Order: sequence, then C-alpha cells, then structure tokens
Amino acid sequence: MTMRFARFFSAIALAACQGASSTPSAAQSAKIETTTSAVSASRRTAITEAVARVAPSVVTVQTEVVERVPADVFEQFFGGRSGQRAAAGLGSGFIVRSDGAVVTNAHVVAGATRISVAMKDGTNDLAVLKIDAKNLPVAPLGTSSNLLIGEWAIAIGNPYGFILANSEPSVTVGVVSGTGRNLAAQSEGAGVYVDMIQTDASINPGNSGGPLVNAAGEVIGVNSSIFSPSGGSVGIGFAIPINRARRVTEDLLAHGVIRRPWIGIQPQLSRSPATGASNAGVVVASVVPGSPADRAGIRPGDLMLRSQNRTLHNPYDWYAELLELRVGESDSIVVKRGAREIPLSVAVVDLPDVNAPRVTVLREIELITLTPPIRAQYQLQSRQGALVTRASDRVQQQIGLQSGDVIVQINRTPIANAQDVNRILTTFGRGGIRMYFERGGQIYATEFSLQ
Repeated sequence: MTMRFARFFSAIALAACQGASSTPSAAQSAKIETTTSAVSASRRTAITEAVARVAPSVVTVQTEVVERVPADVFEQFFGGRSGQRAAAGLGSGFIVRSDGAVVTNAHVVAGATRISVAMKDGTNDLAVLKIDAKNLPVAPLGTSSNLLIGEWAIAIGNPYGFILANSEPSVTVGVVSGTGRNLAAQSEGAGVYVDMIQTDASINPGNSGGPLVNAAGEVIGVNSSIFSPSGGSVGIGFAIPINRARRVTEDLLAHGVIRRPWIGIQPQLSRSPATGASNAGVVVASVVPGSPADRAGIRPGDLMLRSQNRTLHNPYDWYAELLELRVGESDSIVVKRGAREIPLSVAVVDLPDVNAPRVTVLREIELITLTPPIRAQYQLQSRQGALVTRASDRVQQQIGLQSGDVIVQINRTPIANAQDVNRILTTFGRGGIRMYFERGGQIYATEFSLQ
C-alpha cells in the first residue's frame, strides 16, 4: 500500500507601497519583533516545555522477527515444507543514560533477531537497545509515588516509526486518570499488569515503550498498552510506573538480569468465610520453611496489612509491592494475628533458583535439585527430583524434555537430586531408558536410548 504525503507551506508577504523603500523602518521592525515574541510566549505552555525537554531522548524501535510458516496446500502437494519469513515490529523507547542505554517494553523486542534504533535526528544503529554512542540526550526521570489524579499526562512516541519521512516523535496529551490499576493484558504484551498508571492520553501500538511525562517535563511512566476491543485508542491507556522501570533498568545495567525479590510467602487468592469479607489485608496461605518470611516470624493465616508505605487490600497489592522491593534490602511488614498488629522486618533475597548449584548432564541438560523453596517458587507437586533449567534443542525435539520439567524417576530408580540424574545417564550403557517427569502438575513418561 502506497501512502502519499503532501507538504503545505504558508508564507507572509510584505508588500511595499509604490515608490517606498522595501526595507521596513526601525519602528516597523520593533513592532514585528514584539508581535512575534508575544505570539511565541502565548503559545508556550507547560506541555510544550515538557515536550521540548523530553522529546530529544525519545527513539523509534523497529524490530525484525524471523517466523516459521507452513507451506500452503499447493506446495504441500508437491512436497513443500515449512519456510521462514521476516515480520516487522514497531515501538518506541527513551534514553536513560548518555552512553546509549534505552528503555522500552519487553514485548516490543521479544524474539527479535534484529533491532533498529532511530534517534530523533535520524541516526541509526543496530543494537539490543544499547546504542554505541556518547553524550546522548537523557530523559529526566521523575517519580511515580506522588501522582495526582487529574494532573497532565503527555505520551510521547512514534506510532508510525520509519514510515514517515522523519522520526520526529508524536505527542498526545491527557491526564492521569488513575493509579494502582491491575489488569490482565488484552492487547500488546501478555500476562497480568499490576499497579499501572491509567491515562486518557492516546497510546497507540507504536507508542509502546515511549515515555509518559508530567507537566514538569519528567518521565513518570513507560507507555505499555491500550485497552481496546478494536486495537485503537479509546481513552484508556496504561503505563508502567517509572519507579519500577528505574529499578529494572538498574538491575539490567548492573547485573545483566532482573533480580526478582522473594521473601517466601504465598498469598491466599480468595477470601474464605472464615477470614471474613473485609477489603483490608492479604491472607498468608503458606510460608516456605527456612525462607526469610519464616525466619522473620510470619505464619500461615496471618493477615498482612502494610508493606513499607503501601496498604495492602488484596493479593494484587502484594504483587505490586514485590515489584518495588530490592534484593539485599529489608521489607517492613505489619501483620495482624488475632487482635494484635505485629511489625516485622523481613530480608528480601533472590528467587531460590538463582543461587542454586547447577549440574550439567551430557552437556545438553542443566538441572538443579528440588528443594522446598524451589518447589514453592515453581508451584510443583513433586517433593523430590531434579528441575530442568535448560535443555538443548536436540533434547527437546528427540526426548521431549523442556525447561521447567521435573525428572522424578529413571527406569526404576527414584530421583532424589540432580546428581542422581547425572550418575545414571553418564554410567548407563546403550540400552533403552524410560524417564518420568512432572509437567503442569501431571506425570509423563518418555523413552529414549543414548547413542
């Protein structure tokens, strides 16, 4: 499809009177300058100043994903096989460090084999959201902890990407419609979004990853999704709070991974008649033995009322709070037990599988031993076994084993730990092997032989 663009130009002609000089007098020049300044000043607002402050740091993110597609019926008749095609994706981002660190949505670049980042001036570079450059304009980051309902919200991004003749970002304006919104994604991205900023500023698909800015020219959120049955903006957009985005960015730049905080409790997702119908507090369904929560004294049945400065009304509030906690610090939690309110200090640590010893089997399978904390993290049924954390393509295709499976038995030998799997498979001969594993709460079996 061809798109035609027309440029419209306007000009003001100053006609000189017949016989008069074409050069305006000093008085006329002063009058023209005064009028121009007055018009310019009257058109400057908090919004235009905020845009001018942030727009130079906004980039366009264009991706290419190689997809496998089946052969059509005609090709299959003549023995055709599936092929590949490149699918383009589009989003926005903004620079948070002058050496080229760019923030965007994870779903904008998920699965991409090639990523192009275009600066406002048109400069291109191929990178995984790390531009090889210096002295880039940086977006001023604000805070999302004190947002006011009704304050200005400015969404900046590039919904048309490289289709336009230039990569100048577009601007839409609205207000902060709400905070602390929880929703299941129904458009871009996937999963459940908690503690989101809601705005009526238009956020269209290509705006994902761009900044949401306040009237002071500070980034308060990362435009993430639209809530619309048609895919177009209907005045309900959402952004990830900048405080959360800042923490994730710092983790990625410092450690290369997102350090997900964990204390070792599982909240009860629904209230039973015994716990009442009060809309305050989160019931602790279980506590992992030996976890920070266990050591701090939290017990199953406790009602968590507050964490840091956040009042907890439901499990979503707790999940949102987890996203704000930092590994290595402590969380101050107030629980209600009976009629008493008990303040507790709980250490915040990495997920149990982060520091678990890994065992590599036949150079193609990576395993960790199942422990109570890891069982709780992955919500597994088996009480012992070896959790698969990585499986090669060959193992996945020929054996059917994949990451997240738990090997519980090989032939007639129950598996107690990862070393058991390594010992059996490395010492077994060329005979057949029958392996039992848990996946999705069910036990499956696969048969294979070692070559």
